[in-house]
Amino acid sequence: GSEMCIRDSFRMYGRSLQPEDNYDTLTAQGYEVVGISPDSAGSHQKFIAKYNLAFNLIADTDKKILEDYGVWAEKSMYGRKYMGVLRTTFIIDEQGIIERVITKVNTKNAAEQILKK
Repeated sequence: GSEMCIRDSFRMYGRSLQPEDNYDTLTAQGYEVVGISPDSAGSHQKFIAKYNLAFNLIADTDKKILEDYGVWAEKSMYGRKYMGVLRTTFIIDEQGIIERVITKVNTKNAAEQILKK
């Protein structure tokens, strides 16, 4: 959980104790918010507790889910190539069918992106 992830999580989905929560807006519309990263379960628990996140984080340490969804990929920053998670939002229905994929996640307006049909 980097500082960027923290800021993005707050902007995207909100914290449960904030009245302006995007998280509350999404859950009121029937969405369940889940985050996935290759960090450990212990790391996630500390991150959730420290920042009072309202949604669950899945620890995908073997990167199986990330690879299955095609979001564990080579990235590049300042000319250095490395493997990392491509920030992506998947809208999945009750039957487990992917309805929509948002690859250009707007971290300031992610809830609006999700709610836009």
